[in-house]
Amino acid sequence: MFEALGAALWLITDPMVWLAIVTGTALGIVIGAIPGLGSIIGITICLPFTFVMGQMPAIALLLSVYCGSIYGGSIAAILINAPGTPQSAATVLDGFSMTKLGKPGHALGWATAASVFGGLFSCVVLILLAPQLAAFALNFGPVEVFALICLALTCIATISRGSMIKGLLAGAIGLWCGAVGSDPISGDLRFTFGYFPLSAGFDLVSMVVGLFALSEVFSRIAGERAEAGAVPAFSRMTLPSLGEWKGRLGVLLKSSVIGSVIGVLPGTGAATAAFISYAEAKRTSPRGDGFGKGEPDGIIAAESANNAVTGGALVPTLALGIPGDAVTAIMLSTLIIQGITPGVRLMVENPDIVYASFIVLIIINIAMLLIALATIRAIAFALKAPEAIIFTLVVFFCVVGSYGVRSSMFDVMTMVAAGIVGFLFRYFHVPIAPMVIGLVLGSQMELSLRQALVITDGDATLFLTAHPIALVLFIVTALLLAKPILLGLRRPRENTA
Repeated sequence: MFEALGAALWLITDPMVWLAIVTGTALGIVIGAIPGLGSIIGITICLPFTFVMGQMPAIALLLSVYCGSIYGGSIAAILINAPGTPQSAATVLDGFSMTKLGKPGHALGWATAASVFGGLFSCVVLILLAPQLAAFALNFGPVEVFALICLALTCIATISRGSMIKGLLAGAIGLWCGAVGSDPISGDLRFTFGYFPLSAGFDLVSMVVGLFALSEVFSRIAGERAEAGAVPAFSRMTLPSLGEWKGRLGVLLKSSVIGSVIGVLPGTGAATAAFISYAEAKRTSPRGDGFGKGEPDGIIAAESANNAVTGGALVPTLALGIPGDAVTAIMLSTLIIQGITPGVRLMVENPDIVYASFIVLIIINIAMLLIALATIRAIAFALKAPEAIIFTLVVFFCVVGSYGVRSSMFDVMTMVAAGIVGFLFRYFHVPIAPMVIGLVLGSQMELSLRQALVITDGDATLFLTAHPIALVLFIVTALLLAKPILLGLRRPRENTA
């Protein structure tokens, strides 16, 4: 082990590794902050450069872009109500609310601190528990993933309190939008109405960008949200003091654990982790009533979870050769191109590469903090531009980002349509977040359910009798759904007494 660790330290002394870390992290933050781009596009842009790089510089570049882009999405989410990436959709709920309260620097500080902690926490998990977590992930088949997503969908009810009917309606619309296109098992087309571009379904990036970013622009133009105004002026990012963390460390640690565990499970992802953590934090936090109104706990939960996914997603990628999400699938191909074969033999055949990757991931999260502190003044200066210019650029990047995912004008039209829907939701005070949750989780839930039914020959009772992990998750889901009903029955008795 010590010999491999020494070799790993020697590998990261290469100046090209450090150049890749700094450049990749900065580029990732910028790409993540531009609505509609995100991790996959950022890594795809950098992929050709890795063909002429050494093994460690190539790995460092892709890891840097990956981590930086997930954090960068929070910047646009907080400052202009436009999540730069789908992973940052949950951050909008309290991040932009805090900005409207005149505290954008504080919101960015909470997001940055939580992001760095979540990333470093996942690094520790990756180093200490990679083999054990990889073995645990093998226990999660389609039935268990379906049960987990059912649990995640309960956050629709959590977020919709105060307008439950509207929230459930928005969630149902999101689930329906996720079902448009080809059947995941048979390939049959559904809800396309004979229009061929719909056969590929609605692109998630285009939908999220339209629902949040473009609808915000439409609302400003229509004057429906005069109270929003321009982004409040700020000159620096204010990191929370140690005293401000009092009573919030539990949320930070719990959300980091959730993000790390969900990252290990193939096919889930950071957006799922962020919404599950947000719902759990809202349920357990003593400040839960303030969620959606600029509560730091909401930012902490979302950002620590989605950044903790980065290390967790590398567990199945390195230890099993199974990509944890679409981004790590691209990384997997890069490793193979570089002559590295991920899987159970990786720790035996290339331990120096593995340990060097762990160290690089730690350095990236520290670099992310330093780069954010160094560039925040430039961001603040840019936001002093007239609102008309800022939102013209927002629309431009929305169009470019939506088109760039699949090089399709249909995705641009989807983004515009989603923007109109989002504007109508705002006008009639329908929460947007449940629709996004339905979009993010709907297609994954259907695929897992269909696969599970194939495995069990259509016998859904086996979900409960033959899969103990799924049974536990279903019981937790049922308890969470029953809790409001039980509390409602209990209150009249207490009043009678």
